[in-house]
Amino acid sequence: MKKILGYLRKACERYGMIADGDIIAVGVSGGKDSLLLLNALAAYQSFAPQRYTLKAVTVDMRIGGTDTDCSYIAQMCERLGIEYSVLQTDIGQVVFDVRKEANPCSLCARMRRGALLGEAQRLGCNKLALGHNNDDAAETLLMNLFNEGRIGCFSPVTEYPDRKFTLIRPLVLAPEKDIRSCCRRIGIEPVKSRCPADKHTAREDMKRWLAEREKADRGFKDRLSGALERGNIDGWHT
Repeated sequence: MKKILGYLRKACERYGMIADGDIIAVGVSGGKDSLLLLNALAAYQSFAPQRYTLKAVTVDMRIGGTDTDCSYIAQMCERLGIEYSVLQTDIGQVVFDVRKEANPCSLCARMRRGALLGEAQRLGCNKLALGHNNDDAAETLLMNLFNEGRIGCFSPVTEYPDRKFTLIRPLVLAPEKDIRSCCRRIGIEPVKSRCPADKHTAREDMKRWLAEREKADRGFKDRLSGALERGNIDGWHT
């Protein structure tokens, strides 16, 4: 956890992610990234220079029209002393049953993000923390380049001035391998995804391509994130 907290602290300081008095909603899908983010932000509270409050939110897409078992997340939140909310939605039915999207990830992500933002504000939060890691940034950069012919990525910090709300990604500097290793060490077990498209998406294809490229050219991923920072692309900087 010490290594992950180092990445998190560096990101928070570099991008000014957390301020005194913040009430931060952590979007918890049940995957390794969001579960570790929740634990890391809770641990960071003990030595962060800012005082902040955490709440946890899960958007249940209700795949197949049935509720997701969120008991593991609820137990974790209880152990950490964090208020936990589950928002039941029909996103799964809209994406897979009504729209029958061939490439569902983009629509699903937009709908889940909107639901999370709305629920976070309803809970009185002024910030939403998501668990995107450094590998996610490299994948997004290449997907935008290869698929859309543009240089771009998600931002470490996204402001919503009209809502007086901010989205932060405190794990953007943490490599996925370190996140996976930390989860094993501290006993975090990701909740199995019920998404029909799981492991069969364009992002998974890019993840596999990047893994092979990294094997052939060690440090390739680091150079990609370095390019984001040196180019000051979409709010990334050193």
